[in-house]
Amino acid sequence: MAETEILSWTKNYSLKWSDFQAEHNPASYEDSHSVIKYGFTWTVDSEKIGSDILFLIKNIQISVEFCPLLSSVRPSETNDQLLKYEQGRFDLAELVKRENISNIQMKFEGKTFPTRGKNEEQRKQLAKEDSGKMIAKEIEKLQDILEKRLREYDESTDYGNNLEKLSEYDLKFEQLK
Repeated sequence: MAETEILSWTKNYSLKWSDFQAEHNPASYEDSHSVIKYGFTWTVDSEKIGSDILFLIKNIQISVEFCPLLSSVRPSETNDQLLKYEQGRFDLAELVKRENISNIQMKFEGKTFPTRGKNEEQRKQLAKEDSGKMIAKEIEKLQDILEKRLREYDESTDYGNNLEKLSEYDLKFEQLK
Protein backbone atom coordinates (compact mmCIF):
# COMPACT_ATOMS: atom_id res chain seq x y z
CA MET A 1 0.00 0.00 0.00
CA ALA A 2 1.27 3.48 -0.79
CA GLU A 3 1.71 5.72 2.22
CA THR A 4 -1.62 7.38 2.86
CA GLU A 5 -2.14 10.44 4.97
CA ILE A 6 -5.72 9.52 5.91
CA LEU A 7 -8.22 6.71 5.41
CA SER A 8 -11.85 7.77 5.47
CA TRP A 9 -14.34 5.40 7.09
CA THR A 10 -16.48 3.44 4.63
CA LYS A 11 -18.67 0.42 5.22
CA ASN A 12 -16.63 -1.55 2.69
CA TYR A 13 -13.18 -1.02 4.20
CA SER A 14 -11.70 -2.74 7.22
CA LEU A 15 -8.41 -1.73 8.77
CA LYS A 16 -5.35 -3.87 8.11
CA TRP A 17 -2.14 -3.95 10.09
CA SER A 18 -0.37 -2.37 7.11
CA ASP A 19 -2.48 0.75 7.79
CA PHE A 20 -0.54 1.27 11.05
CA GLN A 21 2.52 2.93 9.56
CA ALA A 22 4.06 4.86 12.44
CA GLU A 23 6.99 3.31 14.25
CA HIS A 24 5.74 1.88 17.54
CA ASN A 25 7.34 3.24 20.70
CA PRO A 26 8.77 0.19 22.52
CA ALA A 27 8.31 1.98 25.86
CA SER A 28 4.56 2.41 25.26
CA TYR A 29 2.19 0.41 27.44
CA GLU A 30 -0.19 0.13 24.46
CA ASP A 31 0.18 -2.73 22.01
CA SER A 32 -1.47 -0.56 19.36
CA HIS A 33 -2.27 3.10 18.97
CA SER A 34 -4.67 4.60 16.44
CA VAL A 35 -5.31 8.25 15.65
CA ILE A 36 -8.88 8.90 14.54
CA LYS A 37 -10.31 12.34 13.92
CA TYR A 38 -13.08 14.15 12.09
CA GLY A 39 -12.71 16.11 8.87
CA PHE A 40 -15.35 18.32 7.30
CA THR A 41 -16.36 20.15 4.16
CA TRP A 42 -19.13 22.67 3.58
CA THR A 43 -20.47 25.21 1.15
CA VAL A 44 -20.81 28.88 2.02
CA ASP A 45 -23.10 31.20 0.08
CA SER A 46 -23.82 34.88 0.46
CA GLU A 47 -27.06 36.73 0.11
CA LYS A 48 -27.72 40.45 -0.12
CA ILE A 49 -30.64 41.61 2.00
CA GLY A 50 -31.09 45.35 1.68
CA SER A 51 -27.63 46.84 2.15
CA ASP A 52 -26.41 43.87 4.26
CA ILE A 53 -24.54 40.87 2.89
CA LEU A 54 -25.18 37.74 4.94
CA PHE A 55 -23.71 34.29 4.55
CA LEU A 56 -25.32 30.88 4.70
CA ILE A 57 -23.69 27.54 5.50
CA LYS A 58 -24.88 24.53 3.51
CA ASN A 59 -23.97 20.94 2.71
CA ILE A 60 -21.92 20.20 5.82
CA GLN A 61 -20.25 16.82 5.36
CA ILE A 62 -18.28 15.16 8.16
CA SER A 63 -15.82 12.33 7.55
CA VAL A 64 -14.19 9.92 9.99
CA GLU A 65 -10.48 9.78 9.32
CA PHE A 66 -7.91 7.20 10.40
CA CYS A 67 -4.35 8.54 10.28
CA PRO A 68 -1.95 5.75 9.19
CA LEU A 69 1.20 7.85 9.60
CA LEU A 70 0.31 8.50 13.27
CA SER A 71 -1.01 5.00 14.10
CA SER A 72 1.22 2.16 15.25
CA VAL A 73 1.28 -1.42 16.52
CA ARG A 74 3.82 -3.44 18.47
CA PRO A 75 5.03 -5.89 15.77
CA SER A 76 4.93 -8.87 18.15
CA GLU A 77 1.23 -8.22 18.93
CA THR A 78 -0.39 -8.17 15.50
CA ASN A 79 -3.33 -10.53 15.97
CA ASP A 80 -6.92 -10.66 14.73
CA GLN A 81 -8.43 -9.82 18.12
CA LEU A 82 -6.38 -6.63 18.53
CA LEU A 83 -7.16 -5.58 14.95
CA LYS A 84 -10.88 -6.15 15.61
CA TYR A 85 -10.57 -3.90 18.67
CA GLU A 86 -8.90 -1.15 16.60
CA GLN A 87 -11.58 -1.49 13.89
CA GLY A 88 -14.11 -1.05 16.69
CA ARG A 89 -12.52 2.28 17.61
CA PHE A 90 -12.84 3.40 13.97
CA ASP A 91 -16.44 2.15 13.81
CA LEU A 92 -17.29 3.91 17.09
CA ALA A 93 -16.12 7.21 15.57
CA GLU A 94 -18.53 6.67 12.65
CA LEU A 95 -21.35 5.81 15.06
CA VAL A 96 -20.71 8.99 17.11
CA LYS A 97 -20.68 11.04 13.90
CA ARG A 98 -24.03 9.61 12.79
CA GLU A 99 -25.56 10.22 16.21
CA ASN A 100 -24.53 13.90 16.15
CA ILE A 101 -24.40 15.08 12.52
CA SER A 102 -28.00 16.29 12.30
CA ASN A 103 -27.52 18.48 15.42
CA ILE A 104 -24.47 20.08 13.82
CA GLN A 105 -26.24 20.60 10.51
CA MET A 106 -29.30 22.11 12.24
CA LYS A 107 -27.11 24.70 14.00
CA PHE A 108 -26.19 26.22 10.64
CA GLU A 109 -28.39 25.20 7.76
CA GLY A 110 -31.20 27.58 6.88
CA LYS A 111 -29.70 30.38 9.03
CA THR A 112 -27.91 33.53 7.95
CA PHE A 113 -24.83 35.05 9.58
CA PRO A 114 -23.44 38.57 9.29
CA THR A 115 -20.35 39.17 7.18
CA ARG A 116 -17.49 41.51 7.87
CA GLY A 117 -15.14 43.25 5.49
CA LYS A 118 -14.88 46.46 3.48
CA ASN A 119 -15.98 45.20 0.08
CA GLU A 120 -17.88 42.32 -1.46
CA GLU A 121 -14.76 40.27 -2.29
CA GLN A 122 -13.38 40.64 1.23
CA ARG A 123 -16.77 39.76 2.73
CA LYS A 124 -16.90 36.55 0.70
CA GLN A 125 -13.38 35.59 1.79
CA LEU A 126 -14.11 36.36 5.45
CA ALA A 127 -17.44 34.50 5.28
CA LYS A 128 -15.54 31.37 4.19
CA GLU A 129 -13.03 31.84 7.03
CA ASP A 130 -15.68 32.61 9.67
CA SER A 131 -17.94 29.73 8.64
CA GLY A 132 -14.98 27.33 8.81
CA LYS A 133 -14.15 28.49 12.34
CA MET A 134 -17.80 28.10 13.40
CA ILE A 135 -17.97 24.54 12.09
CA ALA A 136 -14.54 23.69 13.53
CA LYS A 137 -15.84 24.58 17.02
CA GLU A 138 -18.66 22.08 16.58
CA ILE A 139 -16.22 19.44 15.29
CA GLU A 140 -14.09 20.00 18.43
CA LYS A 141 -17.16 19.25 20.55
CA LEU A 142 -17.78 16.13 18.46
CA GLN A 143 -14.14 15.07 18.96
CA ASP A 144 -14.60 15.52 22.74
CA ILE A 145 -17.68 13.28 22.65
CA LEU A 146 -15.67 10.71 20.69
CA GLU A 147 -12.76 10.80 23.16
CA LYS A 148 -15.18 10.12 26.05
CA ARG A 149 -16.85 7.27 24.16
CA LEU A 150 -13.46 5.78 23.18
CA ARG A 151 -12.38 5.77 26.85
CA GLU A 152 -15.61 3.92 27.73
CA TYR A 153 -14.98 1.46 24.87
CA ASP A 154 -11.35 0.91 25.92
CA GLU A 155 -12.26 0.33 29.56
CA SER A 156 -15.34 -1.83 29.01
CA THR A 157 -13.58 -4.06 26.44
CA ASP A 158 -10.36 -4.07 28.50
CA TYR A 159 -8.54 -2.80 25.40
CA GLY A 160 -9.91 -5.64 23.30
CA ASN A 161 -9.31 -8.44 25.82
CA ASN A 162 -12.95 -8.78 26.94
CA LEU A 163 -14.42 -10.75 24.04
CA GLU A 164 -17.95 -10.64 25.44
CA LYS A 165 -17.97 -6.81 25.54
CA LEU A 166 -16.27 -6.67 22.13
CA SER A 167 -19.12 -8.79 20.73
CA GLU A 168 -21.70 -6.45 22.28
CA TYR A 169 -20.09 -3.51 20.51
CA ASP A 170 -19.91 -5.49 17.25
CA LEU A 171 -23.70 -5.75 17.33
CA LYS A 172 -23.92 -1.94 17.60
CA PHE A 173 -21.45 -1.54 14.73
CA GLU A 174 -23.45 -3.87 12.47
CA GLN A 175 -25.97 -1.04 11.96
CA LEU A 176 -23.21 0.94 10.21
CA LYS A 177 -22.73 -1.64 7.46
